[in-house]
Amino acid sequence: MSNVKLITGHLGDHLLEEIERASTICILASFIMKSGVSYLRDALGKAAARGADIKICTGDYLFITQPEALEDLLAINDTIQIRLWPSNGKSFHPKAYLFQSDNNECMFIGSSNLSKSALENGVEWNVEVTQDKEIYEDALSHFLMIFYAGKTFPLNPETLKVYKKDYDEFHRKNSHLGKTWSEAEEKELMLPVMEESTVQPEMIIEETAPYGKIQPRFAQPEALEELEKTLEEEYDKALVVMATGLGKTYLAGFFAQKFQKVLFIAHREEILHQARNSFHTINPNKTYGIYNGKIKEPNADAIFASIYTLSIKAHLEKFGQEEFDLIIVDEFHHAAADSYKKVLEYFKPKFLLGITATPDRHDNKDVYALCDGNVAFRLDFLEAINRKWLSPFKYYGVYDDTDYNQITWLGTRYDEEELLRVQMRDNLANNILKAWEEKKQTRTIGFCSSIKQADFLSGFFNKNGYRTVSLHSQQGQIDRGTAIQLLTAGEIDVIFTVDLFNEGLDIPSVDTLLFVRPTESLTVFTQQIGRGLRLREGKEHCVIIDLIGNYRNADIKLSIFDTKPETTKENKALPVVPEFCEINLDVRVIDLLKEMKRKREPRKEKLLNDYLVLKQSLGRRPSYVELHLSGASESKQYRQEFGSYVGFLNWAGELSDHEIEVYQRHRDWLEEVEKTSMSKSYKMVLLLAMLERGPSDWYEPITPMEVAPFFHRYLTETEYRKRIDFSDKSSRKLWEYDERAISSLIARMPMTMWDRGPEGLTSFENGVFKINFEIVPENRHLVFNWTREVCNYRLHYHFERRN
Repeated sequence: MSNVKLITGHLGDHLLEEIERASTICILASFIMKSGVSYLRDALGKAAARGADIKICTGDYLFITQPEALEDLLAINDTIQIRLWPSNGKSFHPKAYLFQSDNNECMFIGSSNLSKSALENGVEWNVEVTQDKEIYEDALSHFLMIFYAGKTFPLNPETLKVYKKDYDEFHRKNSHLGKTWSEAEEKELMLPVMEESTVQPEMIIEETAPYGKIQPRFAQPEALEELEKTLEEEYDKALVVMATGLGKTYLAGFFAQKFQKVLFIAHREEILHQARNSFHTINPNKTYGIYNGKIKEPNADAIFASIYTLSIKAHLEKFGQEEFDLIIVDEFHHAAADSYKKVLEYFKPKFLLGITATPDRHDNKDVYALCDGNVAFRLDFLEAINRKWLSPFKYYGVYDDTDYNQITWLGTRYDEEELLRVQMRDNLANNILKAWEEKKQTRTIGFCSSIKQADFLSGFFNKNGYRTVSLHSQQGQIDRGTAIQLLTAGEIDVIFTVDLFNEGLDIPSVDTLLFVRPTESLTVFTQQIGRGLRLREGKEHCVIIDLIGNYRNADIKLSIFDTKPETTKENKALPVVPEFCEINLDVRVIDLLKEMKRKREPRKEKLLNDYLVLKQSLGRRPSYVELHLSGASESKQYRQEFGSYVGFLNWAGELSDHEIEVYQRHRDWLEEVEKTSMSKSYKMVLLLAMLERGPSDWYEPITPMEVAPFFHRYLTETEYRKRIDFSDKSSRKLWEYDERAISSLIARMPMTMWDRGPEGLTSFENGVFKINFEIVPENRHLVFNWTREVCNYRLHYHFERRN
């Protein structure tokens, strides 16, 4: 039975007592003051030092949270995870402190923010709840959904700089508020309750499709064959890209039959249940368990776990590091990337499988990065249409006269309130209605930007004689299952929704998609397109009605329909679509897209912006491999534009004075390592062997015989390296180590091929390979690190598995 107690003063004493013994500490505070951090600093530092899992979330509402307080938080311990909730002007006012120790759960919820007065002698009311595991787990689940919500971002030195800049600008414009708060910084500012819930959890279990005797179908047999090859080549992680509607989850289920213990991780509760049902349908003889905030079934053969729950150290460590033979990761939003990385760094599976429906590598970088960029199989929805596995489409681009340049862009999306004001117009709704009446078929899903827009359009359509519903997690009048049944039966015309149909559900009867939102993510747009492409008897095609205005990505969104993107030219008017598909654009849309393309951000500026986004996410300068795996632009573009990655850093003002001096002195060498031609990896393996000697000696002359042991070991220790670079007729003879023959190969191939003559940067003469320049002692570590970074990048890029 739970124990509930009212605390009306000195909450800080209770918090310090709980921090002292807790293994899990979660703090959710709308405002954090320097005094509050000082009050808890020592206790949090000791807890972090003993390995406690500490997560802290705060917001930027009215910029009350002090940058100095955030800076002090960062300084306590690197293991403490801190995230910020950007409020965009909406009230963010929670205060909750959650603690878990070996035999107890405790939480405090009430009025106290993280400030000294609120924790000591301020007038504050808080409730303490202990001995109630169910309520604690429920609170923890809600905390984690806020902590890892798509809009949150991690606090690190780079994001702190941005916050401080925004904080100073806000208080410059609102100096009267700043003065009031600086004089009474410990006073609570009671703010209104949020109008809408920011977190919209919903548990939905999709009915399993009746397959009869389950066998792989569509693209699944081909994908399974490629996964078999990937295993044989001794890759330990890979990605499958498969269009929505072709059965990614069933594919994972078939592949999982090869493994004893399986962990399936996702960020949405309904996906966990759907995946469990699919796996059970394939093989009912195994046991299947859910592991999330409310259900803990850790002893099954296959466990379907919430990433939010696994991100808590106490739950993660309930499993052994080598407990799972196979881990499957479904695609996820960017805010959860750090938690996935943490979980996957803990486990040591035999194989990691990532699954995604997003064909564009650079619009869903996080899951690619987790799989080291290796792609076992790729089949997007365009190829699936060509193979008649998905329905053809007829796309209509309808002109939207909204001026999106007047709406604030917040880095990944438009300001919700400003966007809503321009969307809630009767004349725009009437234009949408007319376009839909002219082009629709029988059953429509309408994708909206917000719940209010969905409600507004549903009401407008209903006033004009149509039967529609607005379906979202705050809708109490109709549930998703009922709405789907009504749409399937033809009893309603349209379901307006926000994101409930992005993932994990297909309604084959849907033959019309209506997009009344700016496309902010090509990933989401691709997922939504997939909702209308399922085959069904009598369905000839899917109609896509899409409002196109001058919003971001409008001029590149059509690229997802292009079967020949590599032929893109400046004068290419429309994408090349599959047979029986059509692209139809209003004349004004064509003119708009031409104008947007003309004004598009210059390439160098885009490369810089994409780099800075990644740098902020990491909190430091990304390595070259990290830029390749997690950056939004193709990594090779940095070399093409700037000669080398370090050349880009120099142009971007990212180098210190000393680094600039070293770069200018050794620019030619860095560009040589970046650009030297490589049909095989041999030059970089030679260079890596030299780098193995360390910063002081790596550039000293070296002979083929000295390189031979490392060269042979590197190319034969994994099957995929052997297959890619060491499997021709002559190389196969060298699988068994033969020093003389390996040395001859090294002399003949990388050393001779990289011989630039006595005056060049590299030379091979009299059986000795040399680097022909001096490095002064104070520069050796830097040149070594830069050379190694380029070498590692080129080897990684070379050996990535590409389907």
